[in-house]
Amino acid sequence: MNDKVRNMKVSILSDNWYTLNKVDFEYLNNQNTWEHQSREAYDRGNGAVVLLYNPDQKTVILTRQFRMPTYLNKNSDGMMIEACAGLLDENDPKTAIIKEIEEETGYRIKTVEKVFESYMSPGSVTEVLHFFIATYSESQKVSEGGGAADETENIEVLEYSFQDALALIKTGEIKDAKTIMLLQYAQINLADLMK
Repeated sequence: MNDKVRNMKVSILSDNWYTLNKVDFEYLNNQNTWEHQSREAYDRGNGAVVLLYNPDQKTVILTRQFRMPTYLNKNSDGMMIEACAGLLDENDPKTAIIKEIEEETGYRIKTVEKVFESYMSPGSVTEVLHFFIATYSESQKVSEGGGAADETENIEVLEYSFQDALALIKTGEIKDAKTIMLLQYAQINLADLMK
């Protein structure tokens, strides 16, 4: 535990969808004095994300769906191009992402490789995101995907050449941080996609 934090008090501000907590505490600052601080932290659970890539075709599978928070912050249609992702719920990261892949993209993948994990917005959200990569082929397609019906998901499955996906970062059509991180990871570490 951090010995610069004491007298922490957590109160729930909202638990309508996930949990928004207010945290009051004292922090030992750089002048070696205790100061009172108050923060809000949104707890939505941890998640996993995967970049599906086909090294033979040099393609990637991404998704497009409506994201209300982006719509509220000047994304004119609210649509986002993203790598397949979801919350862990009660699963371990590997089990969760394999389930999400089939629900969202329609591909039944058995093997994924974890490449790193990251706090995505550490100033306000508690979530740790587990990042994976996995190969896919057309023979693994078992459905059209589109998301789980009971989760009100309306997901469009997209297949791009790897080079076209990278270009969408430059044009601003891909603005999702987790997707950019995985595409750049692939650019650096998966040389077979670059040839």
